[in-house]
Amino acid sequence: MASPAPSHLRPQTLPYLRAALAAHARYVQGLAGGRRADLVRADLADWDLEGALLAEADLTGARLSGAILAGADLSRANLFGADLRDADLRGARLPQADLRGASLRGANLSGADLSGCDLREGCIAMQTRAAGFRVLTPETRAGNLEYAVVEGADLSAIMTAVDCRDASMSGAILVGARLVNARLDGADLSGAQLDGADLSGASLRGAVVAGANLAAAGLDGADLSDLLKAPATVFYVDDMPLHDIVADHEAYCDSQGALGTAARLGSADFRSLRHLRNRRLSGLSAPGAIFFGMDLSGAQLQGADLSDCDLRKADLRGADLRGARLTGANLIRADLRDAKLGPLSIGEGRLLRTDLNRAILRYADLSGAQARRARFLEADLSGAKLTGADLRGAELIL
Repeated sequence: MASPAPSHLRPQTLPYLRAALAAHARYVQGLAGGRRADLVRADLADWDLEGALLAEADLTGARLSGAILAGADLSRANLFGADLRDADLRGARLPQADLRGASLRGANLSGADLSGCDLREGCIAMQTRAAGFRVLTPETRAGNLEYAVVEGADLSAIMTAVDCRDASMSGAILVGARLVNARLDGADLSGAQLDGADLSGASLRGAVVAGANLAAAGLDGADLSDLLKAPATVFYVDDMPLHDIVADHEAYCDSQGALGTAARLGSADFRSLRHLRNRRLSGLSAPGAIFFGMDLSGAQLQGADLSDCDLRKADLRGADLRGARLTGANLIRADLRDAKLGPLSIGEGRLLRTDLNRAILRYADLSGAQARRARFLEADLSGAKLTGADLRGAELIL
């Protein structure tokens, strides 16, 4: 009877891991006594590492299957050949991480930041006297997952059925990646390298693909509805350039209606304007408009109708949104730090409350926002930062 294949994993203990993470935190912060975490081939299956600071850590070949890594910082981490199957990576930060050859089958990466990461194929080989070189790959049997020493590498399921909904994957290297049946709804794939990627059966509803070469990927059976592609150089509304319409609306606001015209810009794509920083756009009517990734910091948008707008990744720091209607707006990863979301006085004894009912605010930053009496009924605040936000009298359920 053949003896079982030797394990190349390194068992971990809680005291050791705590010490390693503490030393690694000092390393990341550049403090004395810091030491980069060496977790090469570490067995961390099913460990609770939620919010862990693992930026630049070496996790080559580590087994992290089933691990809880939600909100963890894995920026620039080395995860070459790591087993991340069924891991909870919701909201995790993985920019510029090395994920070559990593197995992410069944992992939940919704809301994760994968910008600039490398997801090409790769494999780890080890040498033993008895068997010579062998490639390590996650075993497919049910039950406890263990690394098995097998001949050859089968990475055809590297990201099969992975959940990357709303993930930030801008600039990610996905050359040759297997994304069969992956869930990429709402993911930001701006500038991603997709040459030879297999997206058969994948769902990309509402994904951002500006600058990504989808034509170089396999898309058999993929759902490509509502894709957000690169904006037009100039956006026209009734044969009038958008920038002129916005300027007219600003003049209308500045002159209290004596000059210009109040704009009605439903479903307009504002991305051609690059930014609306500090613009005076009170009362703007733009339901369903696209502001994805735009700089609207300091903008005056009191009483504006921004219902159902695409404000994903928008910079709204310090923006005045008092009394604005943001019902159903998509504000995933929006920066609302110090934004004014309180009530707008519209006459003696009358207040117009900011309406964020049914808004999607997953992973949005509302730190320091003034949101007294704001309405958040049925809003999705999963992973949102609310540190220092003034929510007195607000309608919300946390």
